[in-house]
Formats: sequence, structure tokens, C-alpha cells
Amino acid sequence: MILGAIADDLTGATDLALMLAREGMRVVQVVGVPDSADFGDAEAVVVAMKSRTNPVDEAVAMSRAALARLQKAGARQIYFKYCSTFDSTPQGNIGPVAEALMADLGSDVTVACPAFPANGRTVFNGHLFVGRQLLSDSPMKDHPLTPMTNSDLVAVLAEQVSAPVGLIAHDSIAAGAEAVRTQIAEAKGFLILDAITDADLRVLGEAIADLPLLTGGSGLALGLPEAYRRRGWLTGAGEAEDFAAPEGPAVMLAGSCSKATRGQIAHAIAAGVPVLKLDPLAIADGRQTVDAALDFVTAATATPLIYSSADPDEVRAAQATLGRDRAGELVEHFLGDVARSLRDRGFRRFLVAGGETSGAVVTALGVSAMKIGPEIDPGVPWTVSLGDTPLALALKSGNFGAEDFFTKAWTLL
Repeated sequence: MILGAIADDLTGATDLALMLAREGMRVVQVVGVPDSADFGDAEAVVVAMKSRTNPVDEAVAMSRAALARLQKAGARQIYFKYCSTFDSTPQGNIGPVAEALMADLGSDVTVACPAFPANGRTVFNGHLFVGRQLLSDSPMKDHPLTPMTNSDLVAVLAEQVSAPVGLIAHDSIAAGAEAVRTQIAEAKGFLILDAITDADLRVLGEAIADLPLLTGGSGLALGLPEAYRRRGWLTGAGEAEDFAAPEGPAVMLAGSCSKATRGQIAHAIAAGVPVLKLDPLAIADGRQTVDAALDFVTAATATPLIYSSADPDEVRAAQATLGRDRAGELVEHFLGDVARSLRDRGFRRFLVAGGETSGAVVTALGVSAMKIGPEIDPGVPWTVSLGDTPLALALKSGNFGAEDFFTKAWTLL
């Protein structure tokens, strides 16, 4: 194994696995800390955690356990993957997890770069942009769990760590990999990396391929496979594996409240998709039940969509009544129960929107490993679960995907 990755949510893990597979690596994605350190002939292993919004101590412990398993498997390099919008609070979890992994690896310097230009995430002068907006001006400022109100990543990360936080600005990246390596060699702690194009990411891949620990979004991995080839660690260009989606009924489940997912839901409704909107308050007092949701799905004449996605005002109202965490947990558990019941009724194809929702659904379905399939939109592939009952799963980060995502995804199957 060359690369062992620890992702703080399931959709992010799938995003990274897709990036590496597309660049020619043999990739295995597992859910949760694996029981075994035997990953066959995998050149990269991506461990999908559900740790983004956990208490800090819990997220650190989970990530360190995953690191220990990847080290036992012989990983040359460790990659801590988080969201391309740097989702965290002043308490963490990005900084504390990264600092703990640095300590366990005995490393005194690492990099941080959430850039993913293909999805409009760029970093310039240390500031994160979402499309043409600063992160702090984007819809991420209204995220129900990790509102991002500061686009200055040096400042955001400095609040979360004890080590110094610096910046390698775009002029150094434009000067080439050697210039970046020189700055890294002279630094301690964390270095935010600018990146505004895929070409920048490929320069960075060459510059950072020898570091013990990398941290970033999936885009930072773009240049790594080719850098590994130049070092002789990775041979050949890799071949795409066959992908056969299991036959069976399909359903769509959305828990993300991101602007992108809300737009995709609106597009699906306009296209005539049968929809059922969930209300956390109605779930809490028993007015909406899993049995009623199952009746809706089985009566639908086309692939149906169950969603709890709502605008920021609705989210805040539910949180005010139920509490911030309980409002989200009620919906996640509800959708997980729906997914498990549908699987038991023969459903084999699931499209899920939202990182927390995807984690809840995959846990409910008992999925422990997945193979990466065709890409629907940048960062979002179809996958097929491994095991006795294969399932086709499209696990979408809330912020990813074009407006027609819910309707076009099925054409690839």
C-alpha cells in the first residue's frame, strides 16, 4: 500500500477514492475502522469515518485508531481528508485530528489544502473561495452544524491547533514543486497551500508526495499518483475495473440542507419526481412514521425522493425546538430505518445526498466496503457495496453535483 487515507465523512471518502481510482490507483474504500489490516493488492485504502461533527475527543480517537490500522498495513503516506469547504468549528475537528495524527507519525510539518477547482473550490492568499464568493459570503455561512463565517484558512486553523500555521502562496506554487518543497523544509506546524487550478494541484502533488502526512480535500490528491509513478512506487497507468450495478428498485434520500441540494430537489420536483418532505417536528411527535414513508415509496410510479432538506430559517426553527443535534439525528435515523426496510423489501439502488445522511444510511444498511464506479458529477461516483447483497450507492456531498443530479444519475446504471 502506498496511501492510507482517513476521511471524516462517507461522501468525502468516496470523493477521494474516485480521484485516486481515476488517476490509475487500485483503491479499496472501507467504512469505519477495518477489523483487518489485509487489503489485498490495494495501492490506496480510504477509511470512511463519521467523525466530522463528533465531539473532538471522539473524532481524534477514531482517527488515531484508523491510522494505527493503516500503519499496520504498511501505508507509506497518510492522508487526512476533510470537506472542500473546510467544515469545522473553532474547536475542531480538523485541527485537533490533524495535530494528533502528526504526533503519532512523529512529523513536525504538514500541509492543508481543501481546493477542488473542478467543483469551484479554490484557495488564493490563504482564503477559500466557493465559486466567485469567499467562503464567508457563500451559503456555507448558514450551515446548520459547521457555519463557516471566516474564509481566511490560516486564521480558521490557528484557532484549532497549538502549532504555528503559515501559508505557501500562489506565486510559490507557480514557481514549481522545488520552490514549494523548499518552503516546506524550512517550516514547522501547518502550511495552508494556495491552489486555483488543476495544474496547481499537480505541482503540489510532486512537492508533497514524500511527506508523512497530508491534509486536504480530495483535490489535493490529484497529482499524487503521477508523483508516485515518478518515484517508482506505482507502476502502470491502472485499468478501470468492471462495474455492474445490481438490479432492483431504487430510491433517493436527501438530508443535506445545502443550497446545491435544495436546487437539485427543486429540479427533481419540476421534472415530476414523486417526493415526500420530512419534518423533524413531525417525526419527533409521531406524525410522520417510517411505515408511512415506506407506503409512499412502494406506491410511487417512478423513482421517489424522500427529503428533509430545508432553507436556513426552517432549519433554525427546528433546532430551536428540538436542539441542534437532535433535529439532525432524528432525520438521519429515520432515513436509515427507511433504507434498511427498503433493502429488506428488495430495493438495491440508493442515491443519498448529504455526508451525515450518507453515513447514517450506509451504517443502517451494514455496508463495510465499496468499489468505485462511474462518475456522475465531479467528486460523486456510483459505487457498489461488497458483500453477500450488493447495493448500488451514490453518496453525494450536499454541496456537490449539478442541478439535474437526481434525474441524470440513473442514466449511468
